[in-house]
Amino acid sequence: MIVLIRGGGDLASGVALRLHRAGLRVVITELAQPLSVRRLVSFGEAIYAGEISVEGVVGRRVADPSDTLRILQVFAKGHIPVLVDSQAESVKSLHPTVVVDARMTKRQAELLPTPVSLIVGLGPGFVVGENCHAVVETLRGFHLGRVYWQGTAQADTRLPDPVDKQSGERVLRAPADGVLEARAEIGEHVEAGQPVAEVAGQVIVAPFSGVLRGLLHSGLGVRVGLKIGDVDPRDDPNYCTLVSDKALAVAGGVLEAILARQELRATLYV
Repeated sequence: MIVLIRGGGDLASGVALRLHRAGLRVVITELAQPLSVRRLVSFGEAIYAGEISVEGVVGRRVADPSDTLRILQVFAKGHIPVLVDSQAESVKSLHPTVVVDARMTKRQAELLPTPVSLIVGLGPGFVVGENCHAVVETLRGFHLGRVYWQGTAQADTRLPDPVDKQSGERVLRAPADGVLEARAEIGEHVEAGQPVAEVAGQVIVAPFSGVLRGLLHSGLGVRVGLKIGDVDPRDDPNYCTLVSDKALAVAGGVLEAILARQELRATLYV
């Protein structure tokens, strides 16, 4: 059985990591230029680097999503294939039993190009019976990680999750359209007011002292308002290389959704 995960950001990667460790064969599809901020814990980073290790699990880039032999070779090594496949065309050739849409676009998700036994959507943008079979809650709180077999997830609050009492301020956004130029490295301690990046001549500074937990690739074109970085006030560089508690909670919901389908249990490790 193959589980195909759409998206290789930090939340999607937490799902991939937990399913992989549970013994499932996982494949990830991504954009040609992923926009993952927490790059050190995002399997989508393999698109740029060729491969990446997240908590000891390796993701390897496969440029041609139709190269099934290459994908099987990556599987054979115990790694996760990361495909350049923004439209999930590989669903047609890989025939995954489960598709997890973890792109977190927070808008109505489109239908897949071919039927799949189980489609699990993460967060807003999914309605059971319309574009998925189950939804996993992604909003922090009492319902985080819960599986819904009816309805949809809670609406997007547009507010970043608070970290050590810092919420909106910790997220760095592009002040204009242009090309991002990094001025700091992920894992680096930054002081309040220190330049972290620049877009179209406008400097983005750290809002408070802490560690730069995430930053988009230098040289990427960005639009005004796009999330480009994340400062963590806890100031612990180890957090930059660990999958978040939120991602693991959501991953638990995805695993529950898969195991809840009795007809899939017999095919889990085939």
